[in-house]
Amino acid sequence: MAEHEAGDPHRHPPAATGGRPDPARGGHPARRGPAGEVAGGTGGDAGSAAPDGRGAADGQGDQDGQGARGARGAREGQGAEGARGDGRRAVLALACAAQFMVILDVSVVNVALPSIKDSLGFDAVGLQWVVGAYAIAFAGLLLLGGRLADLYGRRRVFLCGLALFSLSSLVGGLADAPGVLIAMRAVQGLGAAVLAPATLTILTTTFAEGQGRTRALATWTAVSSAGGAAGNLIGGVLTQSLSWRWTLLINAPIGLLTGLLALRLLPADRARAAARRLDVPGAALATIGVTGLVFGVTQAERHGWAGPATLAGLGGGALALAGLWWVEARHAGDPLIPRALLRAPGVRVGNAVMLLAGACFIPMWYFLSLYMQDVLHYGALATGLGFLPHTLAGIVAARLAPLAMRRVGARALIVASALLAAGGFLWQSALGPHSDYVTGLLGPALVMSTGMGLLITPITTTVTSGVAPDAAGAASGLMNAARQVGGTFGLAVLVSVAGTAAGAVAGYQRAFWAIAGLCALVAALAAALPPSPPAPTTDARPTPDTPDAPDDDPPDHPTGAEATR
Repeated sequence: MAEHEAGDPHRHPPAATGGRPDPARGGHPARRGPAGEVAGGTGGDAGSAAPDGRGAADGQGDQDGQGARGARGAREGQGAEGARGDGRRAVLALACAAQFMVILDVSVVNVALPSIKDSLGFDAVGLQWVVGAYAIAFAGLLLLGGRLADLYGRRRVFLCGLALFSLSSLVGGLADAPGVLIAMRAVQGLGAAVLAPATLTILTTTFAEGQGRTRALATWTAVSSAGGAAGNLIGGVLTQSLSWRWTLLINAPIGLLTGLLALRLLPADRARAAARRLDVPGAALATIGVTGLVFGVTQAERHGWAGPATLAGLGGGALALAGLWWVEARHAGDPLIPRALLRAPGVRVGNAVMLLAGACFIPMWYFLSLYMQDVLHYGALATGLGFLPHTLAGIVAARLAPLAMRRVGARALIVASALLAAGGFLWQSALGPHSDYVTGLLGPALVMSTGMGLLITPITTTVTSGVAPDAAGAASGLMNAARQVGGTFGLAVLVSVAGTAAGAVAGYQRAFWAIAGLCALVAALAAALPPSPPAPTTDARPTPDTPDAPDDDPPDHPTGAEATR
């Protein structure tokens, strides 16, 4: 283009100082502008055709023009890159909002149970199912929910799970009979089991492996911790200021807003390959197995470990999971849990670590809530406020986890944070009947919540690293199921341990001693994790032949929309 422009005598005025053509007829050498284009080269022919200097002036003018266009292109590229960064942040906020709703509803009705009992006429046996129906459906269907995102599309499954969750919350909040409320809590659990793995899958396919994904997972972990801790506080505020019904009704407008944002932010799903079908026998056996185990454990809290309902649930669940292993190993063409996923050491050991971590941290809220209400005689609102230090310390620690991972690696951080949490639980076990909030709860809260906040992000990163995009949902469902099943089993076992002590306070002390021991076991098991790779200085990128890596995207910054296409 430079040669044509230089040869046009009307394109530029003659140079004022006259031309000094190169003896070799080369003019000015070509230079590479900011946009990587050749800028300013005056061809030898142009230079020789205009001995009066027009060739030099034309070359300089063309160089300036192309340089300006290169600078403008660079600015436009930076603007586009900023827009892609904004898109990823919006997707992160969307996923975190949905995860907060799911985790919040695990505990939000706890403090409202007395009001629910009086309003709908529950008996003591039926009241436990307001919590149990959600917990059993949620844990039992997580494996299926995770695989659905792989097979039918993350956007589609996210929206379906959100619709189920929000509509059942609305109907449950308007319920006028115990059976209706219990049924809607079970449907809520189903929606949560579909929604929760989808949120994590969206993040792991939006953010490529590297610091960007680690920071996103740290935010997701912090929001999850906040949802678990804030359930008691929000439930207390809504029940005391409005009605128990608003602990459920509040999900409807939030779900509607989240759904509208999802339609705008999440790209349409790709067409599903006809050869990929849901492993129905595996899905049924996984659901029956996990649901049976969770049901049996919840019955153990009421009827003991030797009770008929307990044994039936545990035995039936174990048989179903054994059948799942046989079906997946021998007959499933596209198994519910891909075989390659289970062969990865980080996935196998990481999920075992997550199972034990759930057994440590989920029961903590139960015992601390009982201590504050039964020993310190706090009301529902005061109990919720009492959990604020736990929440804030966990959020801050989760946000610091990526920095700590860059310094010491994921495996070392898991070990150190588990031991820190163990120290906090040992301190918590020293509480007594005359302890006040500051001496009995605040100090241990800061230590064990810091340990918890630092722990979950490196486990999540380890479990999801190196997973193929078409197995990301299965990996997410497996990790979420491990955490929930671990928490359910841990709570049942720890309630039994606490029940062997003489008096409530002695039981709480014994439970916290046991949790400290489980944290130490987490640290020991984490030593079997594969060594952490060196932390990359930039975000890694999926290879271009994967569906989640568009070829035309800049290498270090896949966008949320493009990475989930």
